[in-house]
Amino acid sequence: MLNRVVVSWLLVFLAACTTSKPAFPPESEGLKLMPDTKLAALYMKPGADLSQYDKIALLDTYVAFAKNWKRNYNEEATFEDRISDKQMQEIRDKVAKEFTREMTKVLIEDGREMVAAGGTGVLILRPAIIDLRITAPDLMTPGMEQTFVASAGSMTLYMELLDGKTGALIAKVIDPEAANDGGIAQIANSVTNMADFDRVVRHWAEILNSHLAQITKQ
Repeated sequence: MLNRVVVSWLLVFLAACTTSKPAFPPESEGLKLMPDTKLAALYMKPGADLSQYDKIALLDTYVAFAKNWKRNYNEEATFEDRISDKQMQEIRDKVAKEFTREMTKVLIEDGREMVAAGGTGVLILRPAIIDLRITAPDLMTPGMEQTFVASAGSMTLYMELLDGKTGALIAKVIDPEAANDGGIAQIANSVTNMADFDRVVRHWAEILNSHLAQITKQ
């Protein structure tokens, strides 16, 4: 189910990006687009009261590469540096694990109580990283030369916020981010790629945490 929802929203996002400023529909699934947020799109259920949730359950993160990313990357790579399906799965697993680690870290630092399952007073977060593009994945190929890139890559966060007792959709977030989007060339390897990823996830977590703290009734 989540896969179909993510795909449909990816199409909406891509259509929105055909203009200079992404434009999202004012309503979606009974949720209303919130104005003036730090996210590309934040939808919330009218009358939703986030102050009633004192615990958070973070579900596993779904991760999907951008369409044709593997084909496009391998066309430019040497034979030794081409990426396999197994390596792509390893990257997806690592991204999912790191997202959970960094998101949990930020929320706990601010005093949020993390739980394993839904229930009364629990806000469920169901995240997905979509349209993932890695400029220079570090495959640890023997003799591999250093690679310098202006950006480590990009990805889009799609996350649903659900009521832990009823499972009702309360809000959803759509936000694209580019890692190290400053135009300054840097060495790209597994360490720098993950550091850039962590910075983006921390940015998302801090914004989410800010909304949880400040938004009460919309």
